[in-house]
Amino acid sequence: MTDPSLWLFLAFLALVALGVPIAVAAGSTGAFFLWYHQLGVQILSANVYANIAKFQLLAIPFFILAGLILDRAGISQRLVHLASLLVGPVHGGLALVAVVCCVFFAGISGSGPADTAALGAVLIPAMAARGYDKGFASALIASGGSIAIIIPPSVAFIIYGVITTVSVPALFAAGVFPGILVGLGLMVPASLLARADEVIE
Repeated sequence: MTDPSLWLFLAFLALVALGVPIAVAAGSTGAFFLWYHQLGVQILSANVYANIAKFQLLAIPFFILAGLILDRAGISQRLVHLASLLVGPVHGGLALVAVVCCVFFAGISGSGPADTAALGAVLIPAMAARGYDKGFASALIASGGSIAIIIPPSVAFIIYGVITTVSVPALFAAGVFPGILVGLGLMVPASLLARADEVIE
């Protein structure tokens, strides 16, 4: 155990096991490593600022803010109504509506947690009232919310593009078709499982 990187990793694991937040554990172990080996702790603040001072990252809070504003404005309910009209009166239709809404809202907020929180408050009680199992409804909304990682404007794509210096618009363009495919793929098991339940449609 003479490798310094191994000691650094073990110290990080020990701090995490003690309940220290991951960001604090990673930062403190890295700073101690720089100080102990005299690698120049004074450049730490400059490096941190250089890595976060990127205007592309401003899109992250603004996309999440847009999603929260649209949710408070009642867009979630209107989006559910629109998706209901698109899907039509089919058995298990509310499960399909949930997936369609997740895809649409993912294109608004770009954040999976914001997508899940905004639509879950509307759709989970509605699905439970129509006979859907609450566990199934919660799992469906959570799975649908993860589509926001792929559908632009994806926060994950922005972070990846900034870190790797890849074109963010190109990542957005590349995520449209796979995101739609993921949504369609999620609709198949959702429809099959909904048909097995005694739901009111």
